[in-house]
Amino acid sequence: MNILFEDEYIIVVEKPVGIASQKDFSNEDCMLDILKNYLGNNLYIEIIHRLDKPVGGIMVFSKSNLATKNLNKEIIDKNFQKTYLAVVCGKPIENEGIFVDSLLKNQRLNISKVVNKNTKGSKEAILKYKVLASVLENNNYLSLVEIDLITGRHHQIRVQFNSRNLPLWGDYKYNKVLRLNYKSSIALWSYKLSFNHPISNKKLNFKLVPHNIYPFNIKEFIVY
Repeated sequence: MNILFEDEYIIVVEKPVGIASQKDFSNEDCMLDILKNYLGNNLYIEIIHRLDKPVGGIMVFSKSNLATKNLNKEIIDKNFQKTYLAVVCGKPIENEGIFVDSLLKNQRLNISKVVNKNTKGSKEAILKYKVLASVLENNNYLSLVEIDLITGRHHQIRVQFNSRNLPLWGDYKYNKVLRLNYKSSIALWSYKLSFNHPISNKKLNFKLVPHNIYPFNIKEFIVY
């Protein structure tokens, strides 16, 4: 386990691709299980935010009730900043922009979709993006984008880009442009996390760059 930071109140770690954030239908080990095993089953550990199973990158967990309460308040107050790297199939019309949509989750199918803002049960979803690079690969454009997630909705990044005909590479659930015959990893990575420490209120900034995201060599585009 790659631990980026730990004290008596929080632990910041890398979630590997293919590991669930918490228990799912597969009943395989999840990040909560791994951390409970690391800390001791009798110690407090709570999930603060989630990453989809095929997505890797930075996650923070709390180690006390007070830390959980304060971190959740930061999320509500939009002081909890999450930045992702993703590869989308196609080229956004604008190199930078903001997506604002209403998303509705289908609990039974475990998918979400963009709906009219007046749809009952829908939630506002907002993200900012910036295109870092685009390449022509097998007669299709692939674009590397940096995404600042303003809200944290179910499958938000995947759904909002897909609704604009820019599905994520490797996304077997939503990708209708590039149909894959296997369940690959999604080209999506939790790249930066920034928040105030739940007790000291000190600003904490974390960055974790993947080695590469197909077909991009990340070192060419990311300033370390």
